[in-house]
Amino acid sequence: MVEATASSTSAERDVRALHSGGAGDGDVHPGEIAIGVVIGRTSEFFDFFVYALASVIVFPALVFPWMDPMTATLWSFAIFPLAFIARPFGTQIFMAIDRRHGRGTKLTIALFLLGTSTCAVAFLPGASGQSLWSAVLLAVFRIGQGLALGGAWDGLASLLALNAPEKKRGWWAMVPQLGAPFGLILASGLFAFFLGTLSPEDFISWGWRYPFFVAFAVNVVALFARLRIVVTPQYTELFTTRELTPSRVLPTLKAQWRNIVIGAFAPLASFALFHMVTVFPLSWVALFTKESITRFLLIEMVGAVFGVAAIVASGTLADRIGRRSLLGYTAAAIAVFSGFAPQLLAAGERGEAAFMIGGFILLGLSFGQSSGAVTSNFPKRARYTGAALTSDLAWLFGAGFAPLAALLLAEWFGLVAAGGYLLSGAIATLVALGLNKELGRRLD
Repeated sequence: MVEATASSTSAERDVRALHSGGAGDGDVHPGEIAIGVVIGRTSEFFDFFVYALASVIVFPALVFPWMDPMTATLWSFAIFPLAFIARPFGTQIFMAIDRRHGRGTKLTIALFLLGTSTCAVAFLPGASGQSLWSAVLLAVFRIGQGLALGGAWDGLASLLALNAPEKKRGWWAMVPQLGAPFGLILASGLFAFFLGTLSPEDFISWGWRYPFFVAFAVNVVALFARLRIVVTPQYTELFTTRELTPSRVLPTLKAQWRNIVIGAFAPLASFALFHMVTVFPLSWVALFTKESITRFLLIEMVGAVFGVAAIVASGTLADRIGRRSLLGYTAAAIAVFSGFAPQLLAAGERGEAAFMIGGFILLGLSFGQSSGAVTSNFPKRARYTGAALTSDLAWLFGAGFAPLAALLLAEWFGLVAAGGYLLSGAIATLVALGLNKELGRRLD
């Protein structure tokens, strides 16, 4: 870590000097870490949702205009998981940068890459004839997002969990997850505004591009908010004393593969539900109904507000009954939800509202405690890198292919089949939690 500090860039040293009178003086409190965590996660999820929403309401018409709407949306969803596939590779690249040049340098490069890749989508040209150049460019930008997300891991969530009071671990564990609904509300609000105020021609020509410009600005703000924490001397020392330093990816994967696999599958129910109440229902409404996309985005925003409340409630519940128990109960509830909930989308406006609100409540309760569910299984020296790899694989297995799989199942077998994907995630979570319980018994 001495080498990392010595190799820090002048910009990082300037930020450290600028804020040395803040977090650097006095004790470190979880609340200080929480601010950086929420801002960072909100910026990441905002980038995520801006792309996700555009993959339904923009890219099929812009990039694949010669295809029918269903085929075009499926191709758009085929590009969607490229970021999740690239993310573990980004983790390996940026962990090496972290070891050599420091956490601040890694974050600066990663967040500028994330903002640039997202902003570059705003300049995407429409397809001319049946040319695939727009699709190729979109895929390149999507891979750039994934590589950057692998480097955006700052360890603050793990640091927050380690510094939280013992009887408040569940409460502080839910804080990072608040970034997801906040990011969705912001992204949905922007798209709803432009869809509601512009003609369809103007929206598909230039209106959709503005949220991608905003994403770059949001990333710059998030970068300085996070640098304010991670480069101050006291936090640098705290990362070191807590042994939250980057280990090499391949040796960590080799030594901790069991913990990583269990950790990746433990939150699969919530990650599968994540896209079942955000991207998939929007695609269903756009393809199979004549309802207003703007109106449905507003419903998503209302659902996300319920999700915020449920995430907060998950903290209290986890501290009372335990995080593993809460994840198990919510996985069982999601399994039940998968049996009937998707059909609500075909039941009119009230059915859609019931599906979205009920889904977001379940999502909040489960997703609120899904971060680092088995992180304590990692030895200290492997916790920083192990937690990053666990997150990467959980998103890849649980969320990366969810929109494509759910839409294909719904097209081939009807909405009831889309619930099958959700059910598989719930089963995977219950199995992983059972294995983790046995693992925990052996380690005690």
